Amino acid sequence: MTLAFVVALLAGLSTVVGGWLGTRDGLLRRDLLASALAFAAGLMITISVVEIAPAALRSLSDVVGTQGALAWVGGAGVVGVLAVVAIDRVIPHDVNPAELEGGEQLGRITEGQVDGRLLRSGVLLAAVVGLHNLPEGLATFVATLEQPTGGITLAVAIAIHNVPEGLAVAAPIYAATRSRVQALTWATISGLAEPFGAIVGYLLLRAVLPEEWLILSLALVAGMMLAVSFLELLPAARRYETHYTQSLVGFFLGAVVMVLSLQLLAGPLA
Repeated sequence: MTLAFVVALLAGLSTVVGGWLGTRDGLLRRDLLASALAFAAGLMITISVVEIAPAALRSLSDVVGTQGALAWVGGAGVVGVLAVVAIDRVIPHDVNPAELEGGEQLGRITEGQVDGRLLRSGVLLAAVVGLHNLPEGLATFVATLEQPTGGITLAVAIAIHNVPEGLAVAAPIYAATRSRVQALTWATISGLAEPFGAIVGYLLLRAVLPEEWLILSLALVAGMMLAVSFLELLPAARRYETHYTQSLVGFFLGAVVMVLSLQLLAGPLA
């Protein structure tokens, strides 16, 4: 359990990397960011469809049979999707990191004046990014708990997509205050929601599900990751790209890397 918590913590704290980039004028390139986001989506979708959901199905088949396992795994996956969708619906679109235009935060850093509205925008973004990170922390924690290799791989994909979220938090705060300490502090706070979501979510699952049914949480993870990929990562990659091939190549490479790694590891979640 300690390893799972540490992995979730490190994935969440990748927002600090984005926060650091958000305090460096002109350091982040849109084409690289688009490719990285699409790469993370390729990793997440592939591991969810090829490994995580099938692993849950295989394990649960021993408990309720194949037909019952299909129904339960499918239902848990839908619940995972709906949980992410519900969180996105709660967050106002004008401050949702998944809805921001590609160049919006990149341009704000050059403004330089102390602006109270800009500062409030950054603090509000820190709060909504924290809310946004709760299900991702649970997904990373559960996947690592079931099998460390698969969980760490998933954490890498989540960490990549947390970088622009940290940027979205830090850039307006830095532009308003010119304080790197404040900008990085709020980016860090937003990332700490992931390990918090991991522990709270897992304890809730343990309270609801019998021990032999905890494997069902993997199906929940698969649904969450699919929703995050299709609702956030791929649209964000399209907004940041300067040419459509950047997203396509990033996604393809992410899928290929995941397939090859699963083959080399001979089914890490099995």
